[in-house]
This record gives sequence, structure tokens and C-alpha cells, in this order.
Amino acid sequence: MTTDTPARLLQLLSLLQTPREWPGGELSERLGVSRRTVRRDIDRLRELGYPVQATKGADGGYRLVAGKAMPPLVLDDEEAVAIAVGLRAGAGHAVEGVDEASVRALAKLEQVLPSRLRHRVSTLQAATTPLTSGDGASIAPETLTVIASSVAGHERLRFAYRSGDGTASRRQAEPYRLVSTGRRWYLVAYDLDRADWRTFRVDRVSEPFATGVRFTPRELPTGNAAEYLRQSVYRRQETYEFDVTFAAPAAFVAARLPRWLGSPEPIDEHSCRLRASSGDSVEWLAVRIALVDCEFTVHRPSELVRHIRDLGERLTRATGGAEDYENVVG
Repeated sequence: MTTDTPARLLQLLSLLQTPREWPGGELSERLGVSRRTVRRDIDRLRELGYPVQATKGADGGYRLVAGKAMPPLVLDDEEAVAIAVGLRAGAGHAVEGVDEASVRALAKLEQVLPSRLRHRVSTLQAATTPLTSGDGASIAPETLTVIASSVAGHERLRFAYRSGDGTASRRQAEPYRLVSTGRRWYLVAYDLDRADWRTFRVDRVSEPFATGVRFTPRELPTGNAAEYLRQSVYRRQETYEFDVTFAAPAAFVAARLPRWLGSPEPIDEHSCRLRASSGDSVEWLAVRIALVDCEFTVHRPSELVRHIRDLGERLTRATGGAEDYENVVG
């Protein structure tokens, strides 16, 4: 029997967060208390904001339903480890759709995990090799969680940074937002040494350290971190327009191309066209287009047309000796 009321309420909440209806008699047996005590505990949870729904009947049941606000979750050891490992895997590879909110959730979870569970999370992740698209750099989840915590807490951040040409520097900044492009994580921050806004590729950040010094967030020039990043990246990169027709429905093509390349426009039920701009190399774009796995025609630019032609000829030559080899082996 659980005589400690707070402990019993947590145990009751943990049971109710399982997606099923719990008969009052079963909850009474699980908790080792009377049905009357179960009813009182249910009332306490409701007072705390947990939307517990009761059903009438010979053995009335209880279940937790969706409310206007999300109350705190109660997780057991296995659930906490599973969530932390999943968030770490997604955050470390900038999975499309996994944004700063997911990293903040990971930072909060790891902050309260007991040391024994943190060790289990690290051990499991070290023994796991994620299958990723290979389009983006891998990042240590610890780097992301330190940055995310600094963003959320409006805390100045110090870190080492390596630029694209390999130049190393030490930076002190007021972190504003983490932005995921689906390939990479970027930090939008106010660089105190340069007295200006900057974007930093997080895979080039090392030794991040939250200084403990609080700051009042400045107003970002564009008002939106994603838009500021887009403008910043395109200012630094030489972009080009490309135009490709695919012999497949627009939905089929869109599902097989990274979202940042744009959305194909339907021509008819069986074909579509993608007109967009890119700052990536034509070599990378050629491979991404080929991976759509349908017939396609590249209209422009001429550099992409040439590279697609050369790539096709190279792949054809690569299989030229396959038949002779099979005859010899056979």
C-alpha cells in the first residue's frame, strides 16, 4: 500500500497516461488503496489541471483525455531513455521537420535524467548507427542542447568556431534561434565581438559554454530567424536557377526531393515541373534529381545539363564490363 500521497498521485498519473481506460477496482488494487481514496486522488489530479474523464457503470473507469493545456508527463525509466535516444538521433542529423523545439525538449529531458539513465542513453546511442541521407553533417547532441538551453534562457554563449576556409576563432554571442534547414543546423546570434548579427553552422561549432550572463534579446533585422538565415546564406553563395521536368506526378516527386529545393508544379496527372534556385553544387543537385527514380529532362542551367550527361555516360561505362565478367565467372 502506498501511504505517501504525492508518490501515490505520481503512480496514478503514470497509469492514466497509458492510452486505455482503467476500471476503478483495478486502480484500487494497483495502488493498494480503497476505491474511495482513488476517487479522492482523481479529484486532486483534476484540481492540478489533469483532464481525467470518468465513465459510469458497475465498475466505473477513468482515463486521461486531451485538455486545453498539456500537463507534465510522468515517464518510467524505459520511456525516458527511448525518448532521449530518439531526440538525440534526430537532433544530431538535422532531420527535416525536427526543429529547435525538439532540441529544447531534449535539453530539458537530459537536465532531469538521473545519472544512471544518462549513462544508458549515451551507451545505447554509441552502440547505434543511424541510417541518414548523408546530405548533412553530424552534430554532437550535447552541442545542440547547450546552445538550445542558452537560447531559451537568454544566456550569453562562448564557443570555438571553424569557418568554411578552416580559419579558427573564439566567439562570444547572444544566441537568438537555432534553425534546421533539413540538411544542417544553424545558429542565428548577435556576435558581440563584431557587434553585428551572424549565422553559424552548428557542425563547425565546438566547445560551447553557457557563461551564465543574461541578456535582453535584441530585435532581429528581418524579425524572423529562418528568413534571416535564408538571406544570409544566399548573400554568401552564388546561386543559379534550374528547371527540370519529371515524368511522374508532383506528389511522387515532392516526396523524394528535399523540401528546401522547392515544390514541383503539376503539368498533368503524370508529369510535373520544378523551377527553383539553388546554392548547392551542380554535382550534388544532379545526384538528388537522379534519386527521384523516374524519367526526367533538365532544361537549365547548361552546367547541370552537361553534368547530367557526363554522369550518365560515366555510369554506363561503369557497367560496360559487367556482362563479360559474368561470362568469365559463370
